[in-house]
Amino acid sequence: MLRWRVSDSTARLFAVVAFAGLVLVSSALAASAQTTVFLSDPTSEVVYATIRGGSYANSNLSTVLATRASSDPDYRRRALLKFDTHNQIPPGSTVTSALLTITVKSGSEDRSRSIAAYQVTTSWHENQVTWRKRRTSKGWMSAGGDLGSKLDHKTVGNAHGTKVTFNITPLVKEAVAGQLGSSRYTRVALVDLDGSSATSYREYYTPRDSNASNRPVLKVTYSHKTTRAPPPSSSSSSSSSSSSSSSPSSSSSSGSTLRILQWNTHHGGIGTDGDFNPERLIKKAASFRPDVVSMNEVERSGGSYDAPAAMAAWMKQYTGQKWYYKFSAGSGGSTGLGNLVLSRFPFEVSSVRLLSHDRAAVEVVVHVHGQNVHFTSTHLDAYSSGRRLTQIGELTSWQRTLAEPRIIAGDFNAWPGSSENAKMKGSYYDSWGEAQDDGTAVAYSGNGAGNTRHSRIDYIYYSHGSNGALSLKSSQVFDVRDSHGVQPSDHRPVLTVFRIK
Repeated sequence: MLRWRVSDSTARLFAVVAFAGLVLVSSALAASAQTTVFLSDPTSEVVYATIRGGSYANSNLSTVLATRASSDPDYRRRALLKFDTHNQIPPGSTVTSALLTITVKSGSEDRSRSIAAYQVTTSWHENQVTWRKRRTSKGWMSAGGDLGSKLDHKTVGNAHGTKVTFNITPLVKEAVAGQLGSSRYTRVALVDLDGSSATSYREYYTPRDSNASNRPVLKVTYSHKTTRAPPPSSSSSSSSSSSSSSSPSSSSSSGSTLRILQWNTHHGGIGTDGDFNPERLIKKAASFRPDVVSMNEVERSGGSYDAPAAMAAWMKQYTGQKWYYKFSAGSGGSTGLGNLVLSRFPFEVSSVRLLSHDRAAVEVVVHVHGQNVHFTSTHLDAYSSGRRLTQIGELTSWQRTLAEPRIIAGDFNAWPGSSENAKMKGSYYDSWGEAQDDGTAVAYSGNGAGNTRHSRIDYIYYSHGSNGALSLKSSQVFDVRDSHGVQPSDHRPVLTVFRIK
């Protein structure tokens, strides 16, 4: 039998090699990659506008990018830029550098102006923003834009082609880290800091300039930790991955958020295959981890099957926790076709409000993270815009007697550009529309509009006075087709996530 003797020096060498191997494996398991991106594409990476004061304070200028300082409000201008660091930079990244470069297109006689880059603290829409409003339905807290901290300032000449770079690293670092709110976009305003002058005008090349080298560009360098799993050992079981899967109930919603789901069930769960299968629908609804659910066309008959009770029981089965419910038929009775509210929070108060033309609204109050939230489920007339407008008038008039915050969900049978939606937006925000503007609306391929049926007719609205107690985080329309293309209902569900303050 052959015996090997290992000397002390050889043993030490083996130990060093083994340690080096461990270091290499550790490095492979957690590698931090340094990446630099240049954001300048006008179709996907940056939008812009110029806002102007005085008699132009309600005008949207989305074709130029300019600054000007003046004691006459009519001539005052500020340039706005919004970069998509939300989708272009992965969550969890650490930003090490962010430089914004603009190019002067023209300038008046004043050869040097002090131009500053400021954070814009609230979202705005490039085709709606004005000196007074950040969107058609929302004003700025301060006219001229909600400006945060000054990030950098530079002396800007008037020569055509001059390039100016602002260091906005602190803002981009916070935005990408998710420290500024529900979205991770970078919003910047360019402001002339010098005194009033008739020759202070500066115009800059826009993101839509035909020469890409002239466009504003945000250069971001970041690191993103990537974790690689070690190769499986020979003893690993091929079925071990199944043990890491979790049921919907194993992942609860954040303690500071409220997840609202709206879904028209199509007569209580008739799928696009024609089968009545309410359990199939509830199982899918539970997978979205909602806190409160509005369901329309739930049908309770006078027989042994109690649809609202059965749906609450299935929610418990698929989430592992008790669910409370309140139902009313359109006529206000306990049987028939109507609206159902399901909640994992017990009801502080519940009631039913009758609307014209055999419609009703189910209203509950839930106590969520220190706030009482008034939540209402309704389903408006399917055939007449005039009837829907009457019902909305009744609904909003009654709701004004309720405390903030207020949320109304339901099938409104009206598309986003309708007079019904416009009337609702007089007192309420359309959460999907707001999330689209914020960049936090998600649908799926082929449904960028967020359609819940043939159009977007299912809504989750929240009242204008809600921002003191809750704020919008995101909204999503789900693709609920199975492998055969079958949906549990002829509608798609929409989920809106709110932050509770």
